[in-house]
Amino acid sequence: MNRSLTVALKYGLFITACLIAYFLILRLFGLHDSVWLRLANGLFMAVGIFFAIKYYKFKYNAGFTYVDGFKTGLLTGFIATGCFVIFMAIYMFHLDKSFAQDILAEWFGDSNQGPGLLILILVMEGLASTAVLTLTCMQIFKKSQHVGQQEELFDKKSEKR
Repeated sequence: MNRSLTVALKYGLFITACLIAYFLILRLFGLHDSVWLRLANGLFMAVGIFFAIKYYKFKYNAGFTYVDGFKTGLLTGFIATGCFVIFMAIYMFHLDKSFAQDILAEWFGDSNQGPGLLILILVMEGLASTAVLTLTCMQIFKKSQHVGQQEELFDKKSEKR
């Protein structure tokens, strides 16, 4: 199996489990319809993508490239988004049909849009946040091509002293 896919599957399912647990905890306290508490979903996604890329770099350090890290981050986020969207679709279409109608009425003042719109919004949010967070994390983990320039700066500072 592809190395990136193996790491991404492991961390993507972990992120999915965290997102589902967070949603169910919010549901337990009746806060699941608060839009602002969904911002924590981005935090779970960021931490998961960060650790997926970190683990991949640690495990395959000699063969680590920017493309490998980027691919691992994207796959991790896509897997997490896909699994969470499937869970939310089951929840909205089968377990709590009034949830989608309440959210749509709050957002649009009209619940004739259908829960499919909420699924589309979840997919777009997940994929967009995955791309942005992967690019952000790769700035931390990429190998610098300008090490020689940095060494010259440090050498000049030590000569002045």
